[in-house]
Amino acid sequence: MIVWLNGTHGAGKTTTAALVQQLIPDSRVFDAEKVGVTLMDITPGLPWTGNFQHWPPWRPLVVETARHVLDYTGGTLVMPMTVLVEEYWREISAGLARHDIPVRHFVLHADQDTLRGRIEGDTVMGPSAFRLEYLEPYAEAARTWLHDEAEVVDTTHLTPDRVALRIAEAVGS
Repeated sequence: MIVWLNGTHGAGKTTTAALVQQLIPDSRVFDAEKVGVTLMDITPGLPWTGNFQHWPPWRPLVVETARHVLDYTGGTLVMPMTVLVEEYWREISAGLARHDIPVRHFVLHADQDTLRGRIEGDTVMGPSAFRLEYLEPYAEAARTWLHDEAEVVDTTHLTPDRVALRIAEAVGS
């Protein structure tokens, strides 16, 4: 099974993924961003798109990597990864379904002011214009399709521990 943690930057995906992994037996964290980093390391570089998710190989490579890891280890993969383009989500989820891999899709949500404050006050990564650029695309995806496709967990007033517990309990039920 895959527990996919979606949402924009500042929602708490990475922190929550590590905590969820501790609560779900036989689980591992797989950050699909690493697939994008691998593609970014190709030299000479792939055609510039501004985001590795726009490269056609990224989506099937995420599916295949997850499939092979699950074939090898079994258990659950906890995947913290923002996917805001509906077509990309459909491609990934359909690919996983073709391999009979169940997916629990969660969106970690917070209001725009909370997200902006978290990004601007991030003491680990520092403030990031790149991360701030995704606030409006996230809001648009949330309004148009994303919240209909997932279980939404509002992280605005919850600690990461509480968010992780809520997700682990939902997965376990």
